[in-house]
Amino acid sequence: MKVRFGFSCRGQADLGLEDFPQLVDDLERLGFDSIWLPESMLNGAFDPIVGLTYAAARTEHLKIGAYLAVPGRNPARLARELANLDRLSRGRLLLIMVLGQPAQSEVMAQDVDKAERGARLDEVLPLLRQLWRGDVVNHDGPRYQLREARIFPTPVQDPLEMWLGGLLLGALRRAGRLGDGWIPGLTTPAEAAAKRQVIEASAAEAGRAIDPEHYGVNLTYSRGPLPALAAKQLRQRRPDLDPEQVIPQSRAALHERVDEWLEAGFSKFLLRPATPPTDWTAELETLAEDILERQM
Repeated sequence: MKVRFGFSCRGQADLGLEDFPQLVDDLERLGFDSIWLPESMLNGAFDPIVGLTYAAARTEHLKIGAYLAVPGRNPARLARELANLDRLSRGRLLLIMVLGQPAQSEVMAQDVDKAERGARLDEVLPLLRQLWRGDVVNHDGPRYQLREARIFPTPVQDPLEMWLGGLLLGALRRAGRLGDGWIPGLTTPAEAAAKRQVIEASAAEAGRAIDPEHYGVNLTYSRGPLPALAAKQLRQRRPDLDPEQVIPQSRAALHERVDEWLEAGFSKFLLRPATPPTDWTAELETLAEDILERQM
């Protein structure tokens, strides 16, 4: 099993644009596998495609990953943008395709009805694969129409994989039908292992299979007890969980949690501190010392 550790800049308060160049340099220098940027329509410093293009130009080995909100985007334009970025980065692009953030202001900024987002994602993913194969696409779907659509150049990666997230039943079934991998949000290894069975059953029903290496986890960590605000926010999202069940609060606890996820069959880790540090370089150096020995 290949074990990889990436670093995620999730959340609008994590990092400013002025700090991004040094963060990218540090991740490359220290040997992290990847950097990940979220997509928020209204908040946060980064547009993921712009930020990752910059990161790709600045590095040689660091993989570049996006949590990319798909509904509302033109499929042909999106296919071309991502194919270009994969070529410019020499095949280092990684994708987690998401519905978008749940806040009503974010939904309005996407210009998509909230109830429509899942159906739009279902329609776009197969279209992207057709376009990346170099096919001429004539699609007259309920939400998108393409006439004689074809993109050039196509991605370096064949296929350019699209992972999915989500914990609800519909999202799990979509991951099985359409995804190349799955990476859940706030959950425990035991819960994720049970949901993985739903994904694999859905994939089998669709006549396909997901690579057993293609399961990962967003893993938030803390250095010491969680600050009160962070603990409160976590309890609001998952009142049934003790924060220590999901957020390791020491180096030893981080290794224990990684072991639990590995035992459950999840081997790709996207790490993020629970609270932004005052010195990002020092934080990344400490994190590298703490965990990168496990990368293989």
